[in-house]
Amino acid sequence: MTSPIVPSLMASKRWLLLCLLLPLPFFAVPSNPGRVIRLDLTHVDARGPLAGAGRVRRAADRSHRRVNGLLAAATPPSAPTLRSDGGGAGAATAAAAVHASTATYLVDLAIGTPPLALTAVLDTGSDLIWTQCDAPCRRCFPQPAPLYAPARSATYANVSCGSKLCEALPLTPRSSRCSAPEPGCAYYYSYGDGSSTGGVLATDAFTFGSAATVHGLAFGCGTDNLGGTDNSSGLVGMGRGPLSLVSQLGVTRFSYCFTPFNDTTTSSPLFLSSSARLSPAAKSTPFLPNPAGPRRGSYYYLSLEGITVGDTLLPIGGVPGHRGGLIIDSGTTFTALEERALVVLARAVAARVALPLATGAHLGLSLCFAAPDGRGPEAVGVPRLVLHFDGADMELPRTSVVVEDRVAGVACLGMVSARGMSVLGSMQQQNMHILYDIERGVLSFEPANCGEV
Repeated sequence: MTSPIVPSLMASKRWLLLCLLLPLPFFAVPSNPGRVIRLDLTHVDARGPLAGAGRVRRAADRSHRRVNGLLAAATPPSAPTLRSDGGGAGAATAAAAVHASTATYLVDLAIGTPPLALTAVLDTGSDLIWTQCDAPCRRCFPQPAPLYAPARSATYANVSCGSKLCEALPLTPRSSRCSAPEPGCAYYYSYGDGSSTGGVLATDAFTFGSAATVHGLAFGCGTDNLGGTDNSSGLVGMGRGPLSLVSQLGVTRFSYCFTPFNDTTTSSPLFLSSSARLSPAAKSTPFLPNPAGPRRGSYYYLSLEGITVGDTLLPIGGVPGHRGGLIIDSGTTFTALEERALVVLARAVAARVALPLATGAHLGLSLCFAAPDGRGPEAVGVPRLVLHFDGADMELPRTSVVVEDRVAGVACLGMVSARGMSVLGSMQQQNMHILYDIERGVLSFEPANCGEV
C-alpha cells in the first residue's frame, strides 16, 4: 500500500524543485568572459516609407510625445508638460509610472519553445518587457509577426501573485496585481501617447540574436492592448527597475552606438555585459541620484552643468528644481531642453549662423535657417556645441545638431523644448559609443563610426 507513495513523494519534490528553478533567468550559452553578445538595432523609420522632411517631422512629433509621456509618468496630472513649439503647454496625461511608447530603435528577438520571432522596441526609459499575446487576445493592434501564443510554448509559465516579480509591478487604478478576472499576476501600463497594454506577468525563454537564450525571463503577456509600437510586437525595457532586461539578467553594463539619423541601411550595435567596452580615452560622468524618488526610478539621470556655443559658455544648468537632471534616453529622437534653456541656446546659435531665419513649422522645429542650396549640416555654419556634464564634456558633431529639408531649402536645429524636464535624444548621441556602467554608476562615451563598431 505504501510503496507507490514514495516515488510519488520523490516526484513531487523534483517537481517542486523544478518550479523553484524555472523562474530564475539564465543564459543557455557557455560561460565565457570574452564572448561578444551583440544585438543589431534598426531605426524605426528604416522600415517605413518616410524620407526627407517626412522623417524629420515624424521624429519631432515623436520627441514631443515621448517627453510628454516621460513627464506624465513622473509627475502629478496637474503638472505642466511639454510645450509645443507652435503653442502653449499641453494637458498632462494620467499614467502609470512608465514612459511614452513611441519607438526609435527596434530589436529582433524570439520567444518561447519553439521560438517565435518577434520585433520589439528597445527602451532605456522603462522596465517592463512585454508582447501581445493570443491567450486569447481581447484587443490587439496590428503587428508584423504572428501573435505569441502561450499554449504553444513548452516553457511558458504564469507568475504568481505573491512573487517578488509581481510585487515589482507598479500599482495603478486599473490593476491591483491580483484582481479578477485575470489569473495570476495582472498588470496594466498606460502610456503618455494614449496607448496601453494589460494582461498577466509570465515567464518564458527568450532568444536574443544567434548567441544567447534566456530561460525564465519575466514579461508581460498582453491581451488587452491599445495604440501601437511602430511595426513591432512589444517592448524590451532596459531601465533601472527590477523588471528590466538588464536587471533580470544581472547585467552590470551595456553599450550601444547609434548610426546617423539619415542612414536607413546600417544597423546600430547593442552590446551586453563584458562585450560592452570602450577605449581608455573614453570620458565618464556619474549617474545622478533619482531626484524624484520611485516615480522616475527607471530613468538614467545625468548632470547637465552647461552648454558651450562657439567659445561662449552659456548660463545653462539643468532643469530648475531638479538638481541639474537630464535624462539620457534611446526613445527620444531630438534632444528636449527645458524651454528657458532652449531659448538661450537658440539665440546664441542664431547669432552665429550667417543665414536668414526661416520657418520650420512644417518640420515641428523652432529654429531654422534658409539654406536653399542644400549645402549639408557641415556647411550651414552652426557653431561648435559642447554639453558639459559632471567630469565630462560631450562635443556634438554638426551632423548631430542640424537636420534639413532640402526640398524646401531649410536647415534646422534638431532640438525641441520642454517644461520641467530635459532629455538627451538619440540624434545627439549618434556616432557616439555610449556605455552604461550600472555597477560603477557612471555613463561613459567616446566618438565612433557606429557603422564600423
